[in-house]
Amino acid sequence: MKIQFLFLFLFFSLFSFSQTKQEIIQQRVELISEQLESEDLDLTDVLQALNYFFDNPINLNNTTAEELKQLELLSDIQITDLLLHIKLHGKLISQYELQALKYWDLNTILTVLPFIKVDDRFEQVQLNFKEVLKYGKFESLFRFQRVLESKNGYENVPDSIKENSNSYYWGDPNRYYSRLRFSYRNNLSFGITAEKDPGEEFFKGTQSKGFDFYSFHFYYKGGKYLKSVSIGDYQLQIGQGLNLWSGYAFGKTADVTNIKKNAIGFKPYTSVDENRFLRGAAVELGYKKMSLILFASNKKVSGTTIQDSLVEDLEFVSSVDLSGFHRTNSEVKDKDIFTEQIAGLNLKYLGDQFNMGVATIYQGYNLNFQKNEQAYNQFDFRGKGFMSTSVDYSYIWKNVNFFGELSHASFSNGLAFLQGIIVALDHKSSLSLLYRNYAKNYQTFYNNGLAESGNTQNEKGMYLGFSHRPKSAWAFNTYLDVFRFPWLKYLVDAPTQGYEYLGQLTYKPNKVLEIYGRFRQQLRQKNSRNEFDVTPIEDVIQRNYRINFSYTVLEGVQLKTRLEYVTINRPSNTAEQGMIFTQDLLLKLKSSPFDIALRYALFDTDSYDSRVYTFETNALYVFSVPAYYYKGSRAYVTLRYSFLRRFDLWLRYGTFIYANTTAISSGAEQINGNTKSEIVVQLRATF
Repeated sequence: MKIQFLFLFLFFSLFSFSQTKQEIIQQRVELISEQLESEDLDLTDVLQALNYFFDNPINLNNTTAEELKQLELLSDIQITDLLLHIKLHGKLISQYELQALKYWDLNTILTVLPFIKVDDRFEQVQLNFKEVLKYGKFESLFRFQRVLESKNGYENVPDSIKENSNSYYWGDPNRYYSRLRFSYRNNLSFGITAEKDPGEEFFKGTQSKGFDFYSFHFYYKGGKYLKSVSIGDYQLQIGQGLNLWSGYAFGKTADVTNIKKNAIGFKPYTSVDENRFLRGAAVELGYKKMSLILFASNKKVSGTTIQDSLVEDLEFVSSVDLSGFHRTNSEVKDKDIFTEQIAGLNLKYLGDQFNMGVATIYQGYNLNFQKNEQAYNQFDFRGKGFMSTSVDYSYIWKNVNFFGELSHASFSNGLAFLQGIIVALDHKSSLSLLYRNYAKNYQTFYNNGLAESGNTQNEKGMYLGFSHRPKSAWAFNTYLDVFRFPWLKYLVDAPTQGYEYLGQLTYKPNKVLEIYGRFRQQLRQKNSRNEFDVTPIEDVIQRNYRINFSYTVLEGVQLKTRLEYVTINRPSNTAEQGMIFTQDLLLKLKSSPFDIALRYALFDTDSYDSRVYTFETNALYVFSVPAYYYKGSRAYVTLRYSFLRRFDLWLRYGTFIYANTTAISSGAEQINGNTKSEIVVQLRATF
């Protein structure tokens, strides 16, 4: 099959030699999804910001740094460069003036153009009932998803068996999603979101109220002193993510300037991740350059409890369930069994070039949290609650951006510290440096600081990134991250260390052709797979090689070709390798109400360890990043039909066909056969 890969790659390369909104959004989502390497993502909130600003472009003559940061497309140095230019030279006359900015290159300008405008009129937002009714937008979204093949968990067995077994699901294999939302510009939003996962019951039995998950939000923004209010479900972001950061964020990606996070305070929550959000109320008060956020959250959480052997009525929380599934007897039993409480404040100073924030947060449960103590987790939080306090800052001096955060957890006196520097050497080159030190006894419930392990705890590291654009057609991005874990980790029985290196060269001579090549090498230390009385640690080295072509044949017709090869070497296992080839065809003709996305892929990996995650085009707000592993082929078609100016219908069918297995997955999720197919049907109406 590997010879077939090379033949197909060369064949399609011969034919695949102005970024649209969809392209830019897909690139940003793909950056996050590649970093997280997970099949189950909900990046709705990441997508909505760019969708909003495409429909309501930012007027550069009437904007703020906070608004420009929401794009996630500009560095703080570039934002300051623009605002200082306007302050010194007056309002922009046209978008062509952006070429005069010192730290804006042509690629940056082309990337942000779909989301900005230049207008000398002052836009005063009038939030009154008449304006809201006239210009507000109502959106309804309904979605159906299903894997077509039968899984073991859906076998028809008596309820008496299900009640005493965790091998069977109570509900059907359908996934239902529904959202109703009304919004006015970026200033007012309220709505409700509901979801039923596959295997969960619907309006009967364990789910008599219908959907398994409901989310409601009301959000207002725009006052002078009362800057914003959120009631219901919301996300909150503070500093660099060491203390509290709900939702996803950029980490280590090919865009090396993304190491700095731009906290947006709070915003309404419209996703269906059943864990990484807050439920309650938040308010932001402002006076001149000062801002104060007050917030509180109280929500039910799923998990496992244990009974105290000495006190009959005393229960402890032993673990938190982050899956969001309530399908089997045990999952239903563990749903919403205890309460999580979070409250705090965030005081900020927002200057032109210097920002600073202080946050104090209480986090706790209504029951004692008592993990089963293991060597690796002995420093984790145990008890009912604790306080965490953090200080963060950002300072821009000429072409240098200094930023950092220090956070403290009261239950253990643990500290987490991060310090970074981004330097715009000129409009062609940028350098980024970040040092992090997260103590083994530091922990908060929600955090998202830059880390290798995915958790802001037990890690020290130094990150160095460099980007250079020698000519307008060429770009080179690279980073080296060296890290160390001073204490044990889950399934790693000793302190370890490692590194990650990435280099990417991009060639884009015009708006129709883009080619990039990427090499990434990771060294992580893990337990040996050989049997010993004392398990030794060994080096696991993974190398990924990728080449990607994107070619616009004509307006609205685009070809994308990718070849990726991965190798994994560790002393206790035979060397492994994997390869994937994907060919995409995207059709978005202006004269047609149809958009079509097609993919055909071949893959061949030695095991699940050498799997490759690849982003797939799907319906709006559906994020598909499946793992390709073993040997087989993959194909899907996504069709979007727009009709009556207010309706969009998505239809999607995709299938995996495996060549070397007769069963897919295991346990309740096992499919007896070599194919796995899924369908998506989604309808959106806007008024």
